[in-house]
Amino acid sequence: MLEEQIERWRSYLLRRQAIHSVDVEELTDHLREQVAALVGAGLAEDEAFLVAVKRMGDLDSLSREFAREHSDRLWKQLVVGPADGGEPGASARREAVVAFGLAVLAAVAVKLPELFGLTLDEDPGFYARNVSLFVFPLLAGFFVWKRGAGPATRRWLAAAFVAAAVFANVYPFRPEGSTEILAAMHLPIALWIVVGVAYAGSRWGDAGVRMDFIRFSGELFIYYVLIALGGGVFTGLMAVLFQAIGIDIEPFFERWLLPCGALGAVVIASWLVEAKQSVIENMAPVLTRLFTPLFAILLIAYLATMTWTGRGIGFQRDLLIAFDLLLAVVLGLLLYSISARDPRAPRNVFDWMQIVLVVSALLVDAMALWTIAARISELGFTPNRVAALGENVILLVNLAWSAVLYVRFLRGREPFTALERWQTNYLPVYGVWAAIVVVVFPPLFGYI
Repeated sequence: MLEEQIERWRSYLLRRQAIHSVDVEELTDHLREQVAALVGAGLAEDEAFLVAVKRMGDLDSLSREFAREHSDRLWKQLVVGPADGGEPGASARREAVVAFGLAVLAAVAVKLPELFGLTLDEDPGFYARNVSLFVFPLLAGFFVWKRGAGPATRRWLAAAFVAAAVFANVYPFRPEGSTEILAAMHLPIALWIVVGVAYAGSRWGDAGVRMDFIRFSGELFIYYVLIALGGGVFTGLMAVLFQAIGIDIEPFFERWLLPCGALGAVVIASWLVEAKQSVIENMAPVLTRLFTPLFAILLIAYLATMTWTGRGIGFQRDLLIAFDLLLAVVLGLLLYSISARDPRAPRNVFDWMQIVLVVSALLVDAMALWTIAARISELGFTPNRVAALGENVILLVNLAWSAVLYVRFLRGREPFTALERWQTNYLPVYGVWAAIVVVVFPPLFGYI
C-alpha cells in the first residue's frame, strides 16, 4: 500500500513539466527517508506518508495541487491549508543572478586571449578550437551548483575540461588544416556529453535522466535560436540609429557584441530552459510533429528520384557534410519525438511516420557510407574521409537498431521504453568518437 502511494506521488511529479526526473528521484528518496523515520516513531504507514508529503518544504504548493486533484478527505485535511499563497521565488531570483553572472564570465572569457595577443583576425583557428571551452565549463558549473554534484563528479568534470584544453592547444596544427577543422568541429560534441554529466549530477546512469538531457538540448537549441533572432533585430535597429548620426557600429559588432553575446546567450538560454520548461515543452512536440512528415517526404522523394535517374551520391566534401547534417536532423527529430511521447500511449499514425523517416534515413546513410568507402578504396585515407566514415557508421548503427526496436514496439513485442533506453545508452558513443577525432586524428595524420 505504501509503495502504491509513493508511486502515485512520483507519477504526479513526473507529469509536472517543470520538474526533471532527476529531481523526482531525489525527492522520492527524501520522501522515503521521512516516511521511514515517522514509521520508526510509531506512526502507521499511511499517516507517515501523508505527514512526510506535508513536510516537503518547497513542494507545499505542489502538495496542495496534488490534494485538489485527489479527493481523499485526509489529503485535504493534512495538505490544503488556509494560506494558499504562492512560493516566495527567492530561489528563482538567486538562480537568475548566478546564470547572468556566468553569462558575463563567458563574455569576458572570449576576450581574455586578446590580452596575450591572440585576436580573432590573426588567429581564428585558436578561437575555433576553444570556443566551447569559453562557455561549457561555466555551464557545467551552473549545473554542478544547481544539482549539488559530489566531489568525485566535480573532479571528473574538471579533469575532462582540462584535458580538452590541453589537446586543443598543444598540438602543432597546420593553420586551417583538416585535423584542426575536425578538432574544432568535434570538441564541442565531446564536451557537450561532459555538460550532460554535470546536468545529471550523480544520476547519469539513469536512462530517464539522460532523456531529460536530450530534452534540455533540444529546448536549448530552440531558445538559442529565438535569442539569436532577437539579437539580430536589436543589432539591425542599433545600426540604423547610429548610422543616422554618422557612426559605423560594424567594428563594435564584430569585435564585441557578436562573440560576447553568442557565448553569453548559451548560459542565458540554458537558464531559461530550466526556468520556463512548461512553455517550451509545449513547443517542441509541435515542431517535431510538423517537420517529421516533411523530412520523411523529402527523403522518399530523394530516394525515388535517385532510383529513377540512376544517379549516385557525389563525394564532394560540402555535399557529404550536408548529408551528415541531414541525418543529424533526422536523428534529432527521432530523439525529440521519443522524449515527447508518453510510453503508455497507444500506437498511432505518427509512429508509422517515424518508421518511414528512420528507414528512409537509413537507406540514405547506407548509400553515403558506400560512397565514402569506395572513395577511400580508390584514393586512400585522409582525416576527412575517415571522420566521415566513422560518423556515418555510428549513425547507421543507431538508425538500424532504432528501426528494429520501433518495429518491435509497433508489433507489440517490445515496450516503447526499450527504444528510449537504446537512444540514451548510445549517447556516450558520440562523445567517445568526437574525443577520438580530437585526440587521435591529429598525430595519426601528421597534423595536416
